[in-house]
Amino acid sequence: MNKKTTIIIIVTILIIIGLGAGGYIYWNNQKKSKAAAEASQKAKKAADAVLDSALKGVLPPLEINPLENKPDLNPVEKANPYKNIKTNPFE
Repeated sequence: MNKKTTIIIIVTILIIIGLGAGGYIYWNNQKKSKAAAEASQKAKKAADAVLDSALKGVLPPLEINPLENKPDLNPVEKANPYKNIKTNPFE
């Protein structure tokens, strides 16, 4: 066999081994990321369940606005007789 042919065969084998190793590493990382995503989803569901059970009956419904009928306690709004005058001519 020629020296050039031997080098080409060795380089080809190294490239094939490198591609195989790279494919295995990529596949292994994908498998781990899927497992991590599933674990994250399970943890989120568990945290939501714990939060729901902890807050059950403690908080009022979110549709109620406690400041909807608040009293008018700001004396500045009543004391300013010029509140409807525009002072900036560029507006």
